Amino acid sequence: MLFEPFRIKGVTFANRILRSSMGGRTAYYDGTVSPAWVHFERRFAKGGVAGLISPTISVNEARQSPLEYPSLHDDRFIGPLRDAVREIKAGGRGKDECRYIVQIGDTGAHTHTSLRPQDADQMSASAFFDFQYGYPNSARAMSLDEIQSTVGDFARAAHRVVAAECDGIEVTASKGYLIHQFLNPLTNRRTDRYGGSVDNRFQLLDDIVRAVRKAVGADFLFGVRLSARDFNNSPLSLRFPLVWPPPPWRAWIGNDLAETTRYARKLEELGVDYLHIDSGFGFPNPHGSPGGFPDEAVVVTFNAYRFLSRKARMRAQIFNVFPAWARKKIFGGAWRFKPAANADFAAAIRQAVSIPVIANGGFQDRDVIDGALKSGKCDLVAIARPLLANPDLLDQFNAGANTPANPCSFCSLCCASTAIFPLGCYDQNRFETPERMMNQILAWCSPNAPFGVKDGGRIDGDGKHPALVQ
Repeated sequence: MLFEPFRIKGVTFANRILRSSMGGRTAYYDGTVSPAWVHFERRFAKGGVAGLISPTISVNEARQSPLEYPSLHDDRFIGPLRDAVREIKAGGRGKDECRYIVQIGDTGAHTHTSLRPQDADQMSASAFFDFQYGYPNSARAMSLDEIQSTVGDFARAAHRVVAAECDGIEVTASKGYLIHQFLNPLTNRRTDRYGGSVDNRFQLLDDIVRAVRKAVGADFLFGVRLSARDFNNSPLSLRFPLVWPPPPWRAWIGNDLAETTRYARKLEELGVDYLHIDSGFGFPNPHGSPGGFPDEAVVVTFNAYRFLSRKARMRAQIFNVFPAWARKKIFGGAWRFKPAANADFAAAIRQAVSIPVIANGGFQDRDVIDGALKSGKCDLVAIARPLLANPDLLDQFNAGANTPANPCSFCSLCCASTAIFPLGCYDQNRFETPERMMNQILAWCSPNAPFGVKDGGRIDGDGKHPALVQ
């Protein structure tokens, strides 16, 4: 079933595997896509996946985070993106090539990095403090004018996606980003039409979906990425709204399937064509990216932007004081691998709607993928980390493998490193030498690199690090 085609809203996918949203620092500093970005994305198209979902592309000029990620806040990005997508899709296989879906979003108060601290990076549904995610000391509530401006940002970015001749658009209402901050009852303590009740917390997403659909037209493929359960208490993070009295206990947990299923039905009524299901609040988190706690990368990343705020500085100091074993025990307690981690959530939502559902998180083995598809838990599967580890994953399946020869360990070091380092596999246990690991990371984004993506060895086969070659 994995290799059977599937059609959504006039767009045919050659098989049931999509490369999930995965971003790295491969654009220019102003947000324009670069040859490195094309080279990185094209590798997956060549690997035979049916479609790629882009990294979360920023719709807001102030919140371009991390730097060197693509942006769509201006018309000047249309031409370079159009050229890049044409080249990426041309690398696909078969008559349906490789479909390209652009995911747009806004990080809000979970903005990771900035050249300097700025007020725009604090904007959210309400004032709250979050120890692990975002660099601002605290979030602040957006005004109604700022909310309407944000809706316009999404609509204009959506229009640019169509103009760039992409196959579809996906709005991320997950990852703990701005829309998710409005949906979550702990971080949204507003008392106007954008907060309070379940339906009021949905209002921002409602406004954005209507605006995006109007911008892209009735026939353009349009999906939403949604977190099935918030798991506010996982991973361990000091997170609380800056209000008094404290909210009821139910808000501390966040949305559960009951609320998310309600949102799913509303999105279907609004004309969304598919739903992309993960779980958890914040990026990365142990439910959206099930696996090991990426301790090494977290410490390095927190230290890299400790200069941005008092909170960021305190956070880095705390992580530096605790030894690695203590950090893993305290902060990594919820991090563990679970195959097809969100497939049951996707199944519950699929039963409530009649539009296709994509499941994300913990997919690598063919029997797990086929099991989720054949049992009707989802219609397609989105994969990121295992495809980064093995871009030829589908070829290995075609050759009869159930598990790739050198599988992804789900250590999540790649996810936690991308704000400051190139995107690639940082699990040294998967490589013969540290040099080969570094070679592979550089090869992902370097069309002229003298070493290959597969194992970091030199293309001529001698396996030596280029710096050592005389």
